[in-house]
Amino acid sequence: MTYQEVQNLVTEFEQGTYPVAKWNHRAHVLMALWYTYHQPLPQARKSIKEGIKHYNVSVGGKNTDRSGYHETLTELYIRVLAQYQLMFDDNNLTARIDLLDDQPFLDKSFPLRYYRKDLLMSKKARRQWIPPDLKPLLNFEFVESKEATY
Repeated sequence: MTYQEVQNLVTEFEQGTYPVAKWNHRAHVLMALWYTYHQPLPQARKSIKEGIKHYNVSVGGKNTDRSGYHETLTELYIRVLAQYQLMFDDNNLTARIDLLDDQPFLDKSFPLRYYRKDLLMSKKARRQWIPPDLKPLLNFEFVESKEATY
């Protein structure tokens, strides 16, 4: 995905017009990558969280104890993306986008490396940040190059 395509995704997300059929895990991550790149982390955190809640409602969804916004998952990915941003020495968002598909955190089962499923799917985890119960969020492994290493 190009820089311009991600910018368009974020614009449509903010306007509540991004197609629901395309609003998948990867789109969530791209949106959060955009904000964590363009804004200081406290502002990015606010933009991401408020943006998801707003988007859900704007497309006819609800943010309840069973669907919509999930605080723990959102915060987990914000923390992962903040560390991912630190992997890069340059100021090039395109490089970050290009390597995104190779990252382990793009796998939807990634949170289950850190959380038991029942805890992660609990009402409490949906409403508020719950620290991981399987292992701490330290030293994420990222793929640093598209070149194969042998």
